[in-house]
Amino acid sequence: MEILQDPFMQRALLAAVLVGVTAPALGIHLVQRRQALMGDGIGHVAMTGVGLGFLMQANPVWMATLVAVVGAIAMELIRAYGRTRGDIALAMLFYGGMAGGVLLTNLSGTGSNANLVSYLFGSLSTVSDEDVTAICLLAGFVLLITVGLRRQLFAISQDEEFARVTGLPVRALNLLVAVTAAVTVTVGMRVVGLLLVSALMVVPVAAAQQVTRSFAVTFVAAVAIGVAVTLSGTVASYYRDVPPGATIVLLAIGVFVVLTALATPLARRRAKALETAEDECDLDLPASARATDRARV
Repeated sequence: MEILQDPFMQRALLAAVLVGVTAPALGIHLVQRRQALMGDGIGHVAMTGVGLGFLMQANPVWMATLVAVVGAIAMELIRAYGRTRGDIALAMLFYGGMAGGVLLTNLSGTGSNANLVSYLFGSLSTVSDEDVTAICLLAGFVLLITVGLRRQLFAISQDEEFARVTGLPVRALNLLVAVTAAVTVTVGMRVVGLLLVSALMVVPVAAAQQVTRSFAVTFVAAVAIGVAVTLSGTVASYYRDVPPGATIVLLAIGVFVVLTALATPLARRRAKALETAEDECDLDLPASARATDRARV
């Protein structure tokens, strides 16, 4: 295939697969915890890391990872302890991260503004071998956490109090989720972009939830959707010369719309079938049992 003959597209496709796997794998826990926008906030903070990488002439991916991890830990601590004015502190953290990234990029000179845009919205042609190495290592960390600790992460995502009673180190696990979210954002920023990677952490999960019931099946379906849309968006951007990040996110939203449209009549049929089954069971009960049930109601 022509697309596989270009070295930069080989790197881009590999990065796209890794993003498609890791973003929903961590995103499902954020959705369960009602922290769907956490990735967006981390993306703002990671901009400072990108700008710092330009200024220090270091790899922006690693610098963004470092700054994003620090920012994610700060966000989790604010969430846990900043009950009264936590929202203001988070807002300052997000906007400060974005402003810091723009300022540091300008201070670095060498015409890096165009490069900053590629980190904000993704760019296939700028994915280097060094970026791919960094993405592979970071994606391996994310998968190690999300798969290896899936039971513990599921427990704290569903009910922190119950998880604490069972003896799980809830505070440490919450910090680990925050750190993993930061790493996931930096994994996806070269393909989807810092401002759009949060959508890839949330939308495939939301789409999978329309047609699945169990957590495990939702996890697998979300990852499958993530890989499908990232690969499709990357290929489309190659042939049509369209922005990869925007294309991937719009494809994910399109999958969500389609699955929602398919799931609505199915849900109605299940509800109707369940109601019919309950009516039949009620008819099979003796008259005394039916009277007792009515009295309870």
